[in-house]
Amino acid sequence: MNTLEIKNLSISFPDDDPYDGVDTFDTVLNHMNLVIESGEVVGLVGESGSGKSMTALAVMGLLKPSAIVESGTIEFEGTRGVDMTMIFQEPMTSLNPLMKIGRQAKEAMVIHKDVLEKKWGIELTHEEMEARVENALLQVGLDNPKELVRMYPHELSGGMRQRVMIAMAMLVEPKLLIADEPTTALDAVVQSEILELLKELNRKTGVSILFISHDLSVIRRICNRVLVMYKGNVVEEGECKEVFEHPQHDYTKTLVSDIPLLTTTPGKEVLLEAEHLNVYYEAAKSGLFKKASKKHVVKDASFTLHKGEILGIVGESGSGKSTLVKAIVGMNSDYDGVLRLASDCNPQMVFQDPYSSLNPAHTIGWTLREALRAKRRGAQKTAVAAYAVANTVSDEAAIDQILERVGLEAEMKNRYPRDLSGGQRQRVCIAEALLLNAGLLILDEPVSALDVTVASQILRLILSIHEESGISMIFISHNIHMVRRMCHSVLVLKDGCILEQGQAAVLENPKNEYTKKLVANSL
Repeated sequence: MNTLEIKNLSISFPDDDPYDGVDTFDTVLNHMNLVIESGEVVGLVGESGSGKSMTALAVMGLLKPSAIVESGTIEFEGTRGVDMTMIFQEPMTSLNPLMKIGRQAKEAMVIHKDVLEKKWGIELTHEEMEARVENALLQVGLDNPKELVRMYPHELSGGMRQRVMIAMAMLVEPKLLIADEPTTALDAVVQSEILELLKELNRKTGVSILFISHDLSVIRRICNRVLVMYKGNVVEEGECKEVFEHPQHDYTKTLVSDIPLLTTTPGKEVLLEAEHLNVYYEAAKSGLFKKASKKHVVKDASFTLHKGEILGIVGESGSGKSTLVKAIVGMNSDYDGVLRLASDCNPQMVFQDPYSSLNPAHTIGWTLREALRAKRRGAQKTAVAAYAVANTVSDEAAIDQILERVGLEAEMKNRYPRDLSGGQRQRVCIAEALLLNAGLLILDEPVSALDVTVASQILRLILSIHEESGISMIFISHNIHMVRRMCHSVLVLKDGCILEQGQAAVLENPKNEYTKKLVANSL
């Protein structure tokens, strides 16, 4: 018996350029066909713009009014919001920050009260709703539901918020659950826990799941079948194992191609050294007249980074990864112990979200010129003449050269961040760091916000820069497989402590139980 059946669905939107004088339409779904049987978990995989989320929005009836359904049908026996529910990528934006968890969870039952009373054959009193909310929170692994219902979303961790979203979606006992990138914003351990939870709910309740992701490893772990989408078309479909191990379409082959492999050997000269390093930051004030408290984040960390080395740092959210590198780059000076940097270290950071790293009010060219101005000011302050030599090439020529180096055309300098794709923005951020003469490039989850194909391109760019220049790097990621292939050595952090360190091969045979758990969750 089929839970959902999509037949020959085509959807387009009017061209968003009102000044070109031509009425054209962009097709976002092209003759889409999809069947989900009762109790089945089906994956949709592909890059941004491939039509994955558009399929989900069409099924949920959430298309924009401007959408044009050119052909096709969606067959589902049930009521949206009751028999069909949806969870999204970022729970913090899906939850009302001004409303307590309990009240938000009850909303679906209040809105669909008549339908649910008929479905369940009971009267949905206030007490009955509260009991069902608390039970749903327990079912998704959240303890102390009576306390939880009185809390606000900001008081919960990312994993807890996603569990709340799943509880809210399952509260009405749906036949179909649509999960749109539900684990992308989570670290490896929490991601694994959420995937196991969804699998368990599927086994216990028989709910069918449409799981949307650009992460092939996630699709492999949870789905029975997978559809590969590219530019609005389903280009390949079948059992997960068969599709990923024996891909037929060129795009699928690109998706499953491996992460690039590091081939260089680091030098022996030390670039950075930490000895018994403790890093702190001030926690927020807890009351009107109370002082901010100091939080001890990184604890007694000792490690060495050599010139030409790529050091991977792994650990779950809150483990201290970002706090550690902020101390290295000079963004946090509240530390004790020894942090020794070579004179040519000059650490520069590339962040997870390139859009937030770029000034939306200025062009790319302005941003890169500002980097050159900053370098000039730094050279003057330290009486270093290196920039004078570099400045024999004009600033515009230097910008053109660095854009070319990161795979962008010189014309990009006239564009604003909003005019660039995510991958192009990240290339600009890397270009900016290189313009500042970085001796150490710190990459904080540099591809986690990017599609799998774009991420692969950025990783290859990073390795090519390393191989050509010998620049040292710190690579922060929760992707163990990526760290194994991209790094010479690794630090495993938990609760601010280094639990394990050594060559990246340590991840093949970890000694620490936590590291074993991280590795197991990455498979």
